Amino acid sequence: MKLYDLELSGNCYKVRLLAALIGVELDIKPVDFLDGAHKRSPVIDLNPFGELPVLVDGEVVLRDSQAILVYLARQYGGHQWWPDGAAQQGEVMQWLSTAANEIFNGPNAARLVDKFGSALDKERALAVSAHILPLLEQHLQRNEWLALDRPTIADLAVFPYVALGWEGGLTLENYPAIQDWIGRIKQLPGYIDMPGI
Repeated sequence: MKLYDLELSGNCYKVRLLAALIGVELDIKPVDFLDGAHKRSPVIDLNPFGELPVLVDGEVVLRDSQAILVYLARQYGGHQWWPDGAAQQGEVMQWLSTAANEIFNGPNAARLVDKFGSALDKERALAVSAHILPLLEQHLQRNEWLALDRPTIADLAVFPYVALGWEGGLTLENYPAIQDWIGRIKQLPGYIDMPGI
């Protein structure tokens, strides 16, 4: 199973982390993002969107970290990470959407501006972060995990860019429940790190 990967990408890290937690071995194919390798073969042939990560598992080719999390969890992780029931899947899915929207446009966008010089709107990223982080804190004050009272791909989808928020000028100082949740994720058997976390 191949993963076209960028080490500093939180989206790629989500996939590497889940694979480590469920014991799936990945053949990591580093992509020179700064040189534009994601816009050339073989990556562009596999993903016309020209984005990372891209997972190739036999005949299955998937783009988008959330989609890849669902696939790996369902195909190899059992119901621990991606549940079977419709209501339970919905509970996890709402956090995958949060990862792709508020977290992506908030903490992730702020990090892209500060760490990589992206031309995104930093003020908007900080405003989105100021909206989502208190909501996440409130949820985690009442729950140890984001969904189903156990670790799922919901946690793995949201975790990286929240934990990397400091690289975008965000602080978790006023969010003790988020800090505790990050600590719980780091204690999961098989956990692996990435630069910045």
